[in-house]
Amino acid sequence: MTSPRIAVVGAGIGGMALAIGLAQKGLKPTVLEQASQFRRVGAGINLTPNAVKVLDGLGIGPRVRETAFRPACRLSRQWDTGAETSRLALGDAGESRYGAPQLTIHRADLLSAMEEALPSGSVQLGRKVQRIEDAGDAVTLHFADGESDRYDAVIGADGIHSAVREKLLGTEEPRFTGKVAFRSTVPAAALADLDLAPTTKWWGPDSSSQLFTFLINGGRELFVFATMAAPEWTNESWSIQGTKQELVDAYASFHPEAVRILSHCEVILKTAMYARDPLDHWTEGRITLLGDACHAMLPFMAQGAAMGLEDAAVLSRCLQDADAAAVPAALLCYERTRRERASRIQVASSQNDWLRSDSNADWVYGYDAWTTPLIVN
Repeated sequence: MTSPRIAVVGAGIGGMALAIGLAQKGLKPTVLEQASQFRRVGAGINLTPNAVKVLDGLGIGPRVRETAFRPACRLSRQWDTGAETSRLALGDAGESRYGAPQLTIHRADLLSAMEEALPSGSVQLGRKVQRIEDAGDAVTLHFADGESDRYDAVIGADGIHSAVREKLLGTEEPRFTGKVAFRSTVPAAALADLDLAPTTKWWGPDSSSQLFTFLINGGRELFVFATMAAPEWTNESWSIQGTKQELVDAYASFHPEAVRILSHCEVILKTAMYARDPLDHWTEGRITLLGDACHAMLPFMAQGAAMGLEDAAVLSRCLQDADAAAVPAALLCYERTRRERASRIQVASSQNDWLRSDSNADWVYGYDAWTTPLIVN
């Protein structure tokens, strides 16, 4: 059997995970990244047990654990009184229940671990896809530098502004939620008298305001994520600077512990938050989508990266025995296996009420992308 030529467009978390997974299955994917170099961007990322199971299956779990923090529990707290409204056991109890622990980590550390595991020579940098031609028996990618190449399968893992999705489904029209998000990091030593170890969500007086915190860098830094109403702000980019004053003012009525955490935020970035509806399909012929390209979601369940990792594990399983002729069927198998779950979590993330007053995370955290049955027909 001749292995299919597979192009993975985008070298983010989902794209790199897919490349590693395909290589484990004996395939040789090509990762096409428009950036000229890998960049250490982002801040904290919450890897729930379903995501860690994928990383363990890819063989990079031990490397990720070197710099991650392992929270013992997840708390929900009332915004004004600080009262605990739910508690989910993690740590050893979570690992026993779900098959993997929860890990919180700096995004750059996760990306570095994945880069180290990529097959040698599998990534081509500076390859911006400008046009896509699907001839049925192959897909031709045309690049901004004037070159082109043909592939048996093209996987769009190119994020929320996916060029591959636009080729399949046309221009996207996400809805501005009327909320903005802020993120920052604080040295844990500055808050040494507080118990920062639990992953904690402070639920505000309305759905626009919430504060989420967790430790990263082995517990040395606290990642802070906060939201507020802002009907005039529509810039969906993390390159905009926010200010400490607007955060402290917006959260002035919160519990003193929450206000104190925000008062230590110095470098603050903010972005508008957009909601997207589930797609009715994300595969056509030899082209499919993965991760944020097909199910970008609001961050209120911490499942954005996890869904991309799950996608990568399932898609690598679907493609492992496929020759060029069998690629369309393999991609449909992937979509059938993944779309219902990813769509359900996408909708639930928009509702922003998960784990507020209960602690049943089994349907999310208990999923194993390596063993879930594949839906062939």
